[in-house]
Amino acid sequence: MKKKSIKKKIGKLHLWFGLTIGVFVFIISLTGALYAFQAEITNYLREDVIYHEEKNIQTKSVLPLKVLEKKVNEYTKEKYPVHWVNVPIDKNLSYIFYYYEHNPKAWNYFDEYVIYKSVYVNPFTGKVLGEYDETLDFFNIVKSIHYSFLLKTEWGAYICGIPTLIFVFMLISGIILWWPKNKAARKQRFWFNWENVKNWKRKNYDLHNILGFYASFLALIVAITGLFYSFFFIQAGIYFIFSGGSTVFPDFSNITTKAPIELKTETTLDKIGKKVEELYPTAYGYSLDFGHKHIDDHEHPNYSVFIKQLSYSYHVNHSLIFDENSGELLLVHDHKEKNMGEKAIAANYDTHIGAIWGLPGKILAFVLSLICASLPITGFLVWWGRRNKKK
Repeated sequence: MKKKSIKKKIGKLHLWFGLTIGVFVFIISLTGALYAFQAEITNYLREDVIYHEEKNIQTKSVLPLKVLEKKVNEYTKEKYPVHWVNVPIDKNLSYIFYYYEHNPKAWNYFDEYVIYKSVYVNPFTGKVLGEYDETLDFFNIVKSIHYSFLLKTEWGAYICGIPTLIFVFMLISGIILWWPKNKAARKQRFWFNWENVKNWKRKNYDLHNILGFYASFLALIVAITGLFYSFFFIQAGIYFIFSGGSTVFPDFSNITTKAPIELKTETTLDKIGKKVEELYPTAYGYSLDFGHKHIDDHEHPNYSVFIKQLSYSYHVNHSLIFDENSGELLLVHDHKEKNMGEKAIAANYDTHIGAIWGLPGKILAFVLSLICASLPITGFLVWWGRRNKKK
């Protein structure tokens, strides 16, 4: 009797939580599905600017970064400075310069990003091949809906995070409610048996239960890795578990620029880039910040260079710290040297979108997102059908 009573209470919570957050779960899941193939679609649409098609590049040298920056500014005539550049190791690919200004006083997505623009450039000639307003990019809007419902990131993340936290309870309670009483019931719960079933309510009930059960375990991983971006305690928990109980994340903020500003020249960034490519010739690419002042007055504790090892995923990455003025290398933090907690944190984004397993992982994430989007609908129809039956 006691077990029955507990299960009944769980069932009521499952129902009322479901009716409360159903719309939120549907929107978050649907936008997650839409975003699944963002990289593949964007790369396809921008293929003509991603590859610059310059001939005989083996005999040519890329232009200094400050020269390229000047050419980009002359082309765009933007009043804001270039923020950073993505430099590919494969010189058949274009460099991508980014304008990015963040307004901390804004309340929505379109006001928060004062400018978010990418400019694709032939690094050998400085010719601009393409210019894109990333703020209006379809996938960036979808991502913002998914993450903050187009509200300011700082608190919009909680508006998405709280329903996701409740959804984690829904998934666990769903498994408890699904669990069959006996062997006969178990056969019916694992797969669809619609041979003699014509009633739509029964089919809908099976869709909710069976799809929900198979999706639940992977959906828990996706939900928790999504909560990572909303709540610090999730970040701390993931690091704690995977690092074997450590509560201290590696901190390199004490390694800072010591050389005088007079040592900084027009070629300091090129010196840093050359060292990065010397140490990681097989990497996909890296990012360099131009170090200009920005409207949100953000500061970097040190000049850290992020190196992306793989083209399709961020989870394997390295960090190098340089003296911003002299360009001297101060620290190498290689992926192999990181503890399991750091690697788990680095893998969180790619785990969330399925990219950590390449294209098959993204297909799985896409299907999983669609199933999660269907659960509030089928769950509502189960409740609606029972409600009308009682009447």
